[in-house]
Amino acid sequence: MTTDPMNPAGRCPFHAASPDGASLTRQDKLAPQPGEPGPGQAVPNERGLYRVYDFQAARDILRSDAVRQAGFMAEAATRAPGLGRAPVLFAEGEAHHEMRRSTARYFTPTQVAHYEPMIAALADDLIGKLAQDGEANLDDLSLKLAVEVAAQVVGITDSAVPGLERRVMAFVEHGSDSEPGAPQPRGRGGKLGALWRQRQLLAFFLLDVKPSIAARRRERRDDLISHLLDRDYTDTEILTECLTYGTAGMVTTREFITVAAWHLLTQPELRADYVHGTEKERHAILHEILRLEPVVKVLYRRALEDIRTGDTFIPQGSVVALSVQETNTDPGTVGEDPAQLCPARPLPRGVQAPVLSFGDGSHRCPGAFLAIKESDLFLRRLLIWNDLRLISPPEVGFNETVKGYELRGLRVGLGGGPAHA
Repeated sequence: MTTDPMNPAGRCPFHAASPDGASLTRQDKLAPQPGEPGPGQAVPNERGLYRVYDFQAARDILRSDAVRQAGFMAEAATRAPGLGRAPVLFAEGEAHHEMRRSTARYFTPTQVAHYEPMIAALADDLIGKLAQDGEANLDDLSLKLAVEVAAQVVGITDSAVPGLERRVMAFVEHGSDSEPGAPQPRGRGGKLGALWRQRQLLAFFLLDVKPSIAARRRERRDDLISHLLDRDYTDTEILTECLTYGTAGMVTTREFITVAAWHLLTQPELRADYVHGTEKERHAILHEILRLEPVVKVLYRRALEDIRTGDTFIPQGSVVALSVQETNTDPGTVGEDPAQLCPARPLPRGVQAPVLSFGDGSHRCPGAFLAIKESDLFLRRLLIWNDLRLISPPEVGFNETVKGYELRGLRVGLGGGPAHA
């Protein structure tokens, strides 16, 4: 185990008041059920899907060359008509590695520092509007921030009409609700659902992506769409990249900002340490919240060959569901009180603070640093106001497309001046 200078004794400085642990979004249906395998084991369910709850087995699988992506519309996206190249989030092998290397510059700390004034200005505008109105749903504010930041990075900045966030959420909130390998809906309901999603996709393309492509054909900018045009991507291929890069960043960052604010607003000592902490200390708090509240709670992979890791054996062709909620609270990895919030908890060498919340291996989330930086810039500006108050907690739902929680209706109020200016 390594020791962090912020927490030299390895003790948890904060514990949630809830006797059930620090997670506010726990979805019991994703936890091991009676009769299901425990840590270090994996057996198929009735459809042949293997669930893995052990950290080491999950990380080994994520890092293996013997698996490919199977979640977040991966298998449908790679079969979409008109695609000469698989989207980078779903590509495999050297094609994937080369694309990740060529786009890495958009997510480096240096580039994120370039985005910082833009993010700070957006945050100030949103908080100013909150102060003017007196009340707002924090999840609405976090959506506006997450969509605008992701749009700037990807290049979806020239929409024909307002409403980008509405179109993005319509597509994600009403996407597929089945696990990889599950039977697809048949009959009228299934056909109508598919037609509805195609209509949303067409609206996103015509109103948001196509005008942005046209603007960059006239003049390149420092964003992903310009980069893809330089590589001779077709409009269909650019649309798919915008869907995967853009919507993934928009949806997940929105939910994380909301859940982090919920934790900080309900734990005064944690909030005080966050507001007065250094950037390193604030990021440690956010990483620990993310460990307990992974936005994507399950990652899917399909085995290209037989896989054995520890006591886990998965045959070729099987789909594997890696439960991030469980791997992140594996006591063999994260230590004592694994379900409690402990910023800068000591972890084994090579295990990052959010554990598997950003994934691992070649498909680890490329925007991890940007997501934490963006969240921190907004949350510190918001929570520094002494009269910011929680009016009502959110309702906790589940997004079947992302396989993660949805928080709606976290109502906050703000008035007066900053407490710590």
